[in-house]
Amino acid sequence: MATVHQTQPTVQVLLSTSEFVGALDLIATTQEVLQQELQGIHSFRHLGSQLCELKKLIDKMMIAEFSTYSHSDLNRPLEGECQVLEEERLVSLVFGLLKQRKLNFLEIYGEEMIITAKNIIKERVINKVSQIEEIDTDVVVKLADQMRMLNFPQWIDLLKDIFSKFTVFLQRVKATLNIIHSVVLSVLEKSQRTRELEEIPQQRSAGKDSSLDTDVAYLTHEGWFISDAFSEGEPASAAVDTTSQRNTSPHSEPCSSDSVSEPECTTDSSSSKEQTSACAPPGGIEIIVSEDMRLTDLELGKLASNIQELLCNASDVCHDRAVKFLVSRAKDGFLEKLNSTEFIALSRLMETFIVDTEQICGRKSTSLLGALQSQANKFVNRFHEERRTKLSLLLDNERWKQADVPAEFQDLVDSIADGKIALPEKKPVVTEERKPADVLVVEGHQYAVVGTVLLLIRIILEYCQCVDNIPSVTTDMLTRLTDLLKYFNSRSCQLVLGAGALQVVGLKTITTKNLALSSRCLQLIVHYIPVIRAHFEARLPPKQWSMLRHFDHITKDYHDHIAEISAKLVAIMDSLFDKLLSKYEVKAPVPSPCFRNICKQMTKMHEAIFDLLPEEQTQMLFLRINASYKLHLKKQLSHLNVINDGGPQNGLVTADVAFYTGNLQALKGLKDLDLNMAEIWEQKR
Repeated sequence: MATVHQTQPTVQVLLSTSEFVGALDLIATTQEVLQQELQGIHSFRHLGSQLCELKKLIDKMMIAEFSTYSHSDLNRPLEGECQVLEEERLVSLVFGLLKQRKLNFLEIYGEEMIITAKNIIKERVINKVSQIEEIDTDVVVKLADQMRMLNFPQWIDLLKDIFSKFTVFLQRVKATLNIIHSVVLSVLEKSQRTRELEEIPQQRSAGKDSSLDTDVAYLTHEGWFISDAFSEGEPASAAVDTTSQRNTSPHSEPCSSDSVSEPECTTDSSSSKEQTSACAPPGGIEIIVSEDMRLTDLELGKLASNIQELLCNASDVCHDRAVKFLVSRAKDGFLEKLNSTEFIALSRLMETFIVDTEQICGRKSTSLLGALQSQANKFVNRFHEERRTKLSLLLDNERWKQADVPAEFQDLVDSIADGKIALPEKKPVVTEERKPADVLVVEGHQYAVVGTVLLLIRIILEYCQCVDNIPSVTTDMLTRLTDLLKYFNSRSCQLVLGAGALQVVGLKTITTKNLALSSRCLQLIVHYIPVIRAHFEARLPPKQWSMLRHFDHITKDYHDHIAEISAKLVAIMDSLFDKLLSKYEVKAPVPSPCFRNICKQMTKMHEAIFDLLPEEQTQMLFLRINASYKLHLKKQLSHLNVINDGGPQNGLVTADVAFYTGNLQALKGLKDLDLNMAEIWEQKR
C-alpha cells in the first residue's frame, strides 16, 4: 500500500526526466494491483480514475515531445555527419508511443519534413542573394525576383548547394527512420517470440504449485521502468544472485523492491500472469515488451512499411520543391535560352541528384525527372530549330563553288575514328598557322566540298555529342537529326537540280561543276550515315531499334539524288549530241567540224568534273556519255544510209570516229576506257 501511495509522486518524477515508458509501466502495474489486490479500499477509490487521466496526459506529452524532437532533428544545421539526434531519447519516445498504440506519430514527422524542405530552399536562396552585390534587396523585395536576377553560373551554384543540402537532409531522415524501424522490428520480433513461448506447455516445479505472495517492485533503468514479482519460496541463493546482479549493474537504480528479475522471466500473481521479454533496439537500451502493450503483427508490419514509405515521401518532397524552384526560374524563359554547354551542366546536375536520392531511399522519385524531361524536350526543339535555321541560311547563300577546307575541319573529320563520333577537344592556339587544303580527306579518299557541307558535318557531330551528354533525349535527337538530313537533301536538290539557286543566290546558270560538287557533298554525308546510325544504335534500347530504319530511307534518298545528278550530267551531253550529230554530214575535211566540236565539249566536261569526282566515277560517267554518243551517231548514220561497207563514206566516218576515240582516251583517267565503237553500225541481217 505504501508503494501504491507513492505512485503519483514517482510518476511526476519520471515525467520530469521524460521517462515516459517508466511512468506508463508504473501506472500499469499500480492499476493491476488496484484491481486485483486492493479493491474496496476507501483511500484508493479515486486513484484508478486519476491514473487513467495521467495516462492521457502522458499520451499528449509524448506527442508534444515527439513533435519537438522532430523539429529539432530536421532543423539542425545541414553540415557534418548524419548522426541521429539524441538516439536514446528517440528510442524511448518511439517505444512509449508504440506502448500506447499512438501509431500516427509518423504523420508528425512527415509534416515537419515538408516544412523543412521548403525552408531549406528559402534559406539557400537568401544566403546566395546576400552574396551578390549587384542585387539590391531594398529595391527588389520578393525573394523569387531576387533569385531570377542571378546569372547562370550563380544560379547553377545555388541549385548545386540546394541539392547538396537536400542530400544531407535525406540522409538524416533515413538515419532517424532507421532507428524507428529498428525499434518496430524489435517489438515485432519479441512479440512473435513471446507468442511462441506461450504455446509451449509451462512446466512448473512442485515448489511453485503452492500459493505465492506477491510483492510489487519497480526499477528505472536508463529511463525504462521494469516491474516484476518474486516468489517468497525461491531459494535464498537465487535471491542473493539476482540482487547481486542488480546492484552490480552500472546503470541500475534500486527502488522499493528487494529483488530484480532476469531480462526474461515469468511473473505469477493471484489472478493474472504477465510475461515480459527484453529486446535491445539501437542505442543499447533494454526494453520490455509486455502483454498490455502488444501490437498485432499486422499493425507492426504496416508501421514498418509506412516508415519506408515515409523515407520515399521525403525524397518526393525534395524533388517536388526542386521542381517548383526550377519552374520559378523558368518563368522568364531563362531555361529555354540556355546554350548546349549550360543545359548539359544543368542536366547532369539534376541526373546526379536523382541517382543520389534513389540510392538513399531505394526508389526513384519521378517529379524532378519529369521536369528534366520536359526541359530536355524544350531544349531539343530549340537546339534543332536553331541548327535547321542555320542550315537553311547557309544553303540559301551557297554559290556551289568548291571551298577551301580549314585545318580545323580536317581535324574534325579526323576525330571520327573507329566508328566513334566525338567533337575534338579544343587545342591550344599555335603561333604557326596551318593553310587550308583544297579537299577534305576522309579515310584516304578526297572530297571536294562546298562550305555548307563542312558546317553540316559539324552540326551532325553536335547532335551526336548531345546524345552522349543527355542520354534521355536520344530518341528525340534521332528524329530531329533525320529531319535535318532530309532537309539538306531536299533543299540542295531544289537549289541545284531544280535550279533554284538561280533565283535564290543569283547564279547565271547551273554548271556541270555545280552538279558534280553537289553529288560529291551528298556522297560525303552518305559515307557518314552508317557511322551515325551505329552511334545511335549503341545508345538506343533494343525495343527502339526500329527507329534506325529512318537512316536506311535517308541513304536510299541520297543515292537516288546522286543518281539523278549523274543522269543530269549525261542528259546535258545527250542534248548536245542530239543537237550536233543531227546536222552531221559525211564529207571532207576530216575530222569534221561536228566531231571537233563534240571533242571540245567532252574535254570541257572532263575538266569540270575530274578534280571533283573520283576517277572510277568519272570513268563510269563517260561510259554512259559515250553510250549516248554512239546512239545518236548510229541514228544519224542510219538516216544518211551510211553503212560499214568499206566505201568512201565509211572511210570518212571511220576517220571521224578515230579522232573522237583518240581525243577521249587522251583525257586523264580514260586511257583504258572500252568505247566499243563498232556499235555505231547497223548489224547485217
